[in-house]
Formats: sequence, structure tokens, C-alpha cells
Amino acid sequence: MSTLAKVYVVDDDEAVRDALALLLETAGFAVQGFASAQAFLAVCSAESQGCIILDVKMPEMEGPALHRELLRRGILLPVIFLTAYGSITQSVQAIKAGAVDFLTKPVDGTLLLERVHEAMSQNLARQESSEAHRELLARLSSLTAREREVMALAVTGLTNKEIAQRLNISHRTVEIHRARVMHKTGAASLLALARIAESAEALPPGS
Repeated sequence: MSTLAKVYVVDDDEAVRDALALLLETAGFAVQGFASAQAFLAVCSAESQGCIILDVKMPEMEGPALHRELLRRGILLPVIFLTAYGSITQSVQAIKAGAVDFLTKPVDGTLLLERVHEAMSQNLARQESSEAHRELLARLSSLTAREREVMALAVTGLTNKEIAQRLNISHRTVEIHRARVMHKTGAASLLALARIAESAEALPPGS
């Protein structure tokens, strides 16, 4: 599946899929329809971008079950549920599970487009956050074990002399390591380095 952001319509009713596709495409969205949860699962991945308009009642695997399976696979596409048989309990459960909204059929077109815009914005924000996190982890991964030790001590406020004493290395060596840490992480200040150092805890040992 292309990583181009799309609205994925998963509904076993062909007439509903066609009507939603017409509405969404007229509004400028790229749309791809699926007649079942299994058909969508067969082609989606964690790299898929966009959002899902998901029917609740479908044969074999219903919408909420598909949503849970997507989350289990780490596929975090925002979901908008559509149903003709919704209940308050289902709505609450869907929202708690992270759905953007739980709408009833026949859905108001203007409202649906508003929710799709909201879902697309959520997807973009998550994508940007994920990319920034990956970049940060890559920078931290480039640090040597000694550079990490120097960073950990530097952010506690120790001077280069104090760090040298702690690590039993020369003052000049600490200066070199500290300069490399600032360069590799892109930190412009000790405060910025301290924030970056917090993320270092997320890295597995030896990474």
C-alpha cells in the first residue's frame, strides 16, 4: 500500500463505500475502499498514512475488533466509526480506545468531512512526532559509551573538572568528549542537552 495519506473506507456495503468515496473525493481526499476488515488488514501496515472510516457491523470481523487488531500491530491510523446500530456504550468504548468519533448512519456529510480533516491532522502530527523521535534516537545512538557517561554527568551540573575526577580521565579528555556530545546531539545549550539526555533512557543498552 502506498504511504500517500488516504481515507480508507472499510464497509461491507458497496453503496455506502461508493457514496462516501464520492463525498470525500469531491472534497479533495484520496480514497480507497475495502469490503471487509480482512481485506484491509491484508494490505495495511505501520507505514500506511491517513485515516479510516470504519463500519461497526461487518461479517467475520466487526469494526471494533479490527481497531483492536490494528492497535496490536502498531498501526495507529486515526479511526472514525460509522454505524446504523450504535449505542452509548459502544460510543464510549470506541472513544476510550482512541477513535476520533463514533457517528451514526446516515451521516451528515459536513460533520464527516470535519472529522476527516481532524483525523488527518492527528495522523500528520503523529507522523512528524515519530520522525523527530527516530532522528533523536539516531543521534543518541551515535554516542560512544564514554560520551554517554560524560553527558549523564554534565546534565547534573558537574564541571568538566568534576567529571574528570569522577571518570578518572583528564580535564582535556572531558572537554573533547563534551564537545562531541554537543555536536552529535545538536544541543545548543546544557538545558537542551538535559532534555535530550532524558530520551537516552529509552535506548536499549549498547545501542
